[in-house]
Amino acid sequence: MPVFKLTTQAYCKMILHSAKHPACSVNGVLVAEKHKRKDVPQHQVLFVDCIPLFHGAIALSPVLEVALTLIDTWCKENSYVIAGYYQGNERLKDNSLNPVAERIASRIAEGYSDAALIMVDNSRLSVECIVPSLHVYEPHDNRWKARDPHEDVFEDWPEAQRVTSSLMNNRAYDTLVDFDSHLDDLRNDWANPEINKSIIHLC
Repeated sequence: MPVFKLTTQAYCKMILHSAKHPACSVNGVLVAEKHKRKDVPQHQVLFVDCIPLFHGAIALSPVLEVALTLIDTWCKENSYVIAGYYQGNERLKDNSLNPVAERIASRIAEGYSDAALIMVDNSRLSVECIVPSLHVYEPHDNRWKARDPHEDVFEDWPEAQRVTSSLMNNRAYDTLVDFDSHLDDLRNDWANPEINKSIIHLC
């Protein structure tokens, strides 16, 4: 059974995506390094980044296929692989799995057997980011099984909390670009290089 770990960058961008669209469902993909660093254990999946996809209409669609194809090409150019999926539901207290999340995550698991599905817990979102705002699932017998909620899934939680809180306070989510924003204006970069720079600066 793989051990899942999130970098500060991957966690920050998931939370910023949810914060930017608090009244909408949001989703995106998580990427891991194709060739693991020497300091990463063999059984560990380290999610190094996330790519925000959509807000509002998040179901499987031809647009999702286009997005996944473009992201897969970007991953190959950067020695990454699409290794997980995240989703935040529309309603504040709803962090449950739904068929959309399961179908898209299962599609990703077809190409990456150690994939994870992460549900953002909107009820825990705050500017201070005191507690982790997510639930982690793994594929098990053709279903998605919840991981132990007390399992540490962060490469460095104190850093992730501090950096995410700082970006939330500075309203960095206003500048976050998802694939929907990219389709509105192709100059908008869904890799979010400016936010990545801000995260690196704060780490």
